[in-house]
Amino acid sequence: MFSRRRVGGLVVALLTLLLAACNAGRASSSASPTTTQFVPTAPTSASASASASASAHASITPSTNLDGITVTGDYGKLPNVKIPAPWGIDKTQSKTIVQGTGDAVTANSMIEVNYWGANGYTGKVFDESFSANKPISYAVSGFIRGFQTGLIGQKVGSRVLIGITGPDGYDSSGGNSSIGIEVGDSLVFVVDILAVSATGPSGAPVTPPAGLPTVSGDLKSPVVTIPTTSTPPSSLTVQPLIKGTGRAVTATSTIRVDYAEYAWSTGKLIKKTYGYAPLDGALSTTIPGWQTGLVGQTVGSRVLLVVPPAQAYPSGNPRIDVKPGETMVYLVDILFSYEA
Repeated sequence: MFSRRRVGGLVVALLTLLLAACNAGRASSSASPTTTQFVPTAPTSASASASASASAHASITPSTNLDGITVTGDYGKLPNVKIPAPWGIDKTQSKTIVQGTGDAVTANSMIEVNYWGANGYTGKVFDESFSANKPISYAVSGFIRGFQTGLIGQKVGSRVLIGITGPDGYDSSGGNSSIGIEVGDSLVFVVDILAVSATGPSGAPVTPPAGLPTVSGDLKSPVVTIPTTSTPPSSLTVQPLIKGTGRAVTATSTIRVDYAEYAWSTGKLIKKTYGYAPLDGALSTTIPGWQTGLVGQTVGSRVLLVVPPAQAYPSGNPRIDVKPGETMVYLVDILFSYEA
């Protein structure tokens, strides 16, 4: 349902930093909301740099815990962090500073976070989003391994301290000398988890009027049935079936959805993501019926869209066997929404 062109991404230093080059090929073509990923190139003196770094790190004893790092300040505010540099960690681990009560982060989640990051060995801060109030949103699977380890299982509303080893950070990429990260450097992050994607629709059910397509089956494998005795509506129909309580979609939102697509005339299922991976992308790259019909709908909602030909595929779409003049029917579960 999203166009083939890539969705423009967040131009944020930490986002490009946290995206592991080794993970760049793991996401599906529709599963990455950004086009810029951190792909480091090793300098010509990589061997010498790595050797010097290894020698320097040999002089410190890696910590077995995060107790030596202090974090003060309220959730949502810039933290005050003290690191006993030069500092390293023996294995990647996290500590919950503030315990949230929201949904838990999973390996398949999209998340929105504010962050503070520093090099444990030098104690120097390399980036933070609190001051500018510019949180980042991204799929957990796209982050470096240590960031994933530290956040999976944590809940929305939590402040988390994460210590990441060099191997779980950027050792395999030769570090990132442009921001002072060398091979062997442990990283320290303080992360406030602001939002996590829904796993399905959740909210108050809404009874639709008669004459519309009906939905049966369970939440995770719905089936849409098109009425055979009705003429399709001539104008866009937007009918919430479940009203979620999350953030509202705007015209400039990037969204994550599960959806099913049907042709009204045949009742044929054209495509679905249910049972597969959800779809991520900018609303502005979708068909006009989605761009109009999903604005104002909230995360957690299930929405039925009946889209006339002019707002779907005016000339048809042979690639998916949709003929010209076809009215399209969509069932859309809104799982996440953010402003890029």
